[in-house]
Amino acid sequence: MILVLGGTSDSLEICSELNKIFNLKYTLSVTTEYGKDLAKGYARNVILGKLNKNEMMNFIKENKVKLIIDATHPYAIEVSKNAIECSSESNIEYIRYERKSLIEGIEYKNIFVVDTIEEACSIASKRGNNIFIGSGSKNLNKYVELIKDKKLIARVLPTSEVIKSCEDLGLNADNIIAMKGPFSKTINIEMYKQYKIDLVITKESGVAGGFLEKIDAAKHLDIPVVIIRRENIEYPKVINDVKEIRNLIKI
Repeated sequence: MILVLGGTSDSLEICSELNKIFNLKYTLSVTTEYGKDLAKGYARNVILGKLNKNEMMNFIKENKVKLIIDATHPYAIEVSKNAIECSSESNIEYIRYERKSLIEGIEYKNIFVVDTIEEACSIASKRGNNIFIGSGSKNLNKYVELIKDKKLIARVLPTSEVIKSCEDLGLNADNIIAMKGPFSKTINIEMYKQYKIDLVITKESGVAGGFLEKIDAAKHLDIPVVIIRRENIEYPKVINDVKEIRNLIKI
C-alpha cells in the first residue's frame, strides 16, 4: 500500500501515473471536501481529514503502508515533517514531490523576497494601499491582523466554507475575489486594474499554481510584488517531475 499525501493539482497527476501500474494499491489523503471531490476522478481510495503524526502512524500500521509520496502544498510544512518522521520510525520509504523554485529566474526588479508573512505584511503596510493577497485563504487572519488601514483584496477558492471564513474576518464582497485558478497573465492584469492594486503578495507556488503569471502581470503594470519563499526542508528524497514516480515504485 502507498499513502499519497495530497493538497495540490500535482497529487492528482501523481495518481494518474500510479493508475498506470497494474494492480497497485494506494490511498490518497486530502484535507478538504473540495479536494475530495476533485480526487474522485483520479483515486479509488480517498480519505478526508488532516492527519496528525499519531493518526498517520496508525494509518501506516493498519494499512501496511510501504511508501509515502508527499505531494502536499509547498507551505504545508507540518504535514511534511510528520510524514518524514513517520517514514523514519516505520522504516518505510518517503518520496517528496516538490515544484521547482522559480524565484531565481524572475526578470523583474520590483520584487521583495521574504521568509515570513510578518515580513510581507511589514513591507505591504509601508508601500501599498490596495493590496492583493494572492496566496489563498490560509493565514488570511494574519494579513487582516497585521495590515491596518489598507484595503485587502483576497483571491480565494469559490466555496461556501472559504467565503464564510473570509466574512468571519470582516472581509466583504469588495475584498473577496472568489475564483478557481490558475489564472493567465491577462486575467491577472485585468484584476489588478479593476481593483486598483498597487502591491501584490504571493507565495512561491510554482508553475502549476500560476506563480509566474502573477509576477508577469505585476511587471506589466509596474506593481511591486512581495514573495514569501518556501521554508527549506531537508527531504530524504525529492523529485521534480511527476513522471519520475513510476520509475521509483518498488512495491
